[in-house]
Amino acid sequence: MPRPQKCRRICGYPDYWSFSPDDGSAESVVLSLDEFEVIRLIDWLGKTQEESANEMQVARTTITSIYDCARKKIADALVNGKRIRISGGNYRFYEEKTQISVSKKGSNCMRIAVTYENGEVFQHFGHTEQFKLFDVENGTIVKEQVVDTNGQGHGALAGFLKQSEADILICGGIGGGAQMALAEAGIKLYAGISGNADEAVKCLIAGNLQQITNATCDHHHGEEHQCGEHGCGNHECHHN
Repeated sequence: MPRPQKCRRICGYPDYWSFSPDDGSAESVVLSLDEFEVIRLIDWLGKTQEESANEMQVARTTITSIYDCARKKIADALVNGKRIRISGGNYRFYEEKTQISVSKKGSNCMRIAVTYENGEVFQHFGHTEQFKLFDVENGTIVKEQVVDTNGQGHGALAGFLKQSEADILICGGIGGGAQMALAEAGIKLYAGISGNADEAVKCLIAGNLQQITNATCDHHHGEEHQCGEHGCGNHECHHN
């Protein structure tokens, strides 16, 4: 019976999840998140295989095997014009990355996260500095907390939400890469929402919050625009 595979430690989610040639085939190669981490450590950061093994807390021979497999996949994509997708793998986050000031949620609790600024749904996911977390049991909000994020970039923020045990995210504009990161984390997304954060959560609980699947935000910040002006599903939502 083969020995169970040891979980590989990674820094976090990548900011970019797919790469496609201009005139390539429809075929794809899938690079797992632990394979991506090995490429990042060795080829991008210039670490040795021994150093990378210490970072990921696995044997050096495991790093060698992962690295060889990842390089072959990348070569296949470059030579044969295939798309590279990053997905899956046997991984966990760095322990120090999980030391965030968020209370544990209950076993029967749903946790809703909202990009947050001054009581409103913040409109740019990748730049949010705070999330407001709502714990919901049997349709009732039982706890609220505002938490500071551990940095910017949608990969880091998606990892933060996963570590915070979020089940759902409500936000304004969000890019395609961030959506892929949230899907990898198993977090359901309600994008394109604006207005009061508390009211948006109440709309969601009541079943009146519409999901805007194409609410991507890929414009330049600083320009005059409004991203995701949809409120509680393009309609008024009244609460008692």
